[in-house]
Amino acid sequence: MQKIWNLRKYDPKLVNKIKDTYKISDIMAKLLISRNIEFDDIDEFLNGNLEDLKDPYKIKDMDKLVDRIDKAITNKEKICIYGDYDVDGITSITIMYQFLTKLGADVMYYLPDRLLEGYGINNNALDEIKNLGVTLVITVDCGITAIDEVEHAKEIGLDICITDHHECAEKLPNAIAIVNPKRKDDTYSFKFLAGVGVAFKTICAVAKKYSLPEKEYMRFLDIVSIGTISDIVPLIGENRIISKFGLKMMVHTENIGLKALIRLVNSKEIDSMMVSFGMAPRINACGRMGNASAAVKLLLEKDENMAEQIALELDNLNQERKNVESVIFDEAIKIIKEKQLDKKNSIVLYNSSWHNGVIGIVASRLVNLYYKPVILLTKEHGIIRGSGRCPSGFSIYDALTDCKDYIVQFGGHELAAGLSILEENIDGFIDAFDNACQKRVGAISEQIINVDAQIERKDLNAQIIKDIRAMKPYGQSNQVPVFLYKGVKVSAIRTIKDEKHLKLVLKDDRSLIDAVGFSMGVRRDEIRIGDKIDVVGTIELNTYNTPKTIQFVLQDFKKSVD
Repeated sequence: MQKIWNLRKYDPKLVNKIKDTYKISDIMAKLLISRNIEFDDIDEFLNGNLEDLKDPYKIKDMDKLVDRIDKAITNKEKICIYGDYDVDGITSITIMYQFLTKLGADVMYYLPDRLLEGYGINNNALDEIKNLGVTLVITVDCGITAIDEVEHAKEIGLDICITDHHECAEKLPNAIAIVNPKRKDDTYSFKFLAGVGVAFKTICAVAKKYSLPEKEYMRFLDIVSIGTISDIVPLIGENRIISKFGLKMMVHTENIGLKALIRLVNSKEIDSMMVSFGMAPRINACGRMGNASAAVKLLLEKDENMAEQIALELDNLNQERKNVESVIFDEAIKIIKEKQLDKKNSIVLYNSSWHNGVIGIVASRLVNLYYKPVILLTKEHGIIRGSGRCPSGFSIYDALTDCKDYIVQFGGHELAAGLSILEENIDGFIDAFDNACQKRVGAISEQIINVDAQIERKDLNAQIIKDIRAMKPYGQSNQVPVFLYKGVKVSAIRTIKDEKHLKLVLKDDRSLIDAVGFSMGVRRDEIRIGDKIDVVGTIELNTYNTPKTIQFVLQDFKKSVD
């Protein structure tokens, strides 16, 4: 599919107003506008601090939740923190468990086995928890769709309080408290907290009730930032503040397990990219390949040697996950080609032997390849479970809502969702989902590269690197800036790393600029030395060279049109 370059247009008056008011560069002003940062919010975006975090009690039901926690602590009730097996859920459990334990609460945690139990609350787990003497269950990063399970909990004498951040249906569970900013009746102004962000807000509220010093809850920001960045929520507003200060705290973290993980990842810089591509896959690996409790144990570990062992275990599981993922991806590609599924509005594949913990990652890779909604289904213990992903601009949650007659259960976000269906409904679901996607095909008909600004050789200097760093941390709704550079001559071409990547030297007048296109080796023959090309991509400082040089990281290129 031909990629469309969408170069952002700017009102020169607004650009100059922002430049003059905030004393920043022309490019920085354009980057702020392209991210839809309102004029009055620019200072908070650039200079926001922990004092800008909002009052947790403005989230609906927070007072009810805090009162129930207080009652449990006072009466020495046993509390269970019930979470999800991904990074968001694991970090949520970690901070809630550590905080309540320090308050003297009798706390345990429960992580469902992804392969045996699937996502969310289940009745067998509630029965087991009840038999352990628990009277209060607090969910983190799950529970918003657990209507029947909450009723079961009431029947067996369990109180449930829900903290979650997933999309809410019209009917909510009949829980003691439901703390979720996405509730339709919640007026909290920031709707995009991760599950760990909601858990953090709960901790802040409890600390406020007990008049605890700020350090007693802010010390968890390093862990909160990992869950926030990993869950791909918009890194704006409170999420930006949490991530920015959490990453700074991570440099000198006091968490023994986190230290071991950072050493294992061995990144040159602790930033959102390191979390997304270094930490998150390893933390996620144990949940994907089995039970996620090892990751929680790592983040709760006090012994350095044991932390090192657990971190290595996660690393080995992540390598195993990669191997399984590669096999499923190859099998999926073969099916798509044989059945020409790439010509449909969506791609839904079923294989009873696929690993449920990995199909979501493979679905993401297929979305990047075919740029359309993808759902992979597998069978576990007689249940058909699925994981779906879709391109930006499309809501897979809304599409699944249209197919609810074929689905036993589903939940998630706009871009990612999980579901379970009956085996006899697979064919009907595939047709219904494709029809739902057809109605929304306009949102994904073209693969668009949004370009923040056009630059020239004079812009490739220390200031642009400074501006790019000032916009960190990067993530959803604040992507790494993409630039257009037109009319540069190809001075050298080669492929590297087994011909996988493309390496170019570009010439503008007398200046030479290095450029690299990752996974673009197959496009080597599209250009020749001496060709003039236009390129779009990101800009980084190449620290492998001495001295350090600016490098263009290609997202796409095409021959210049004079």
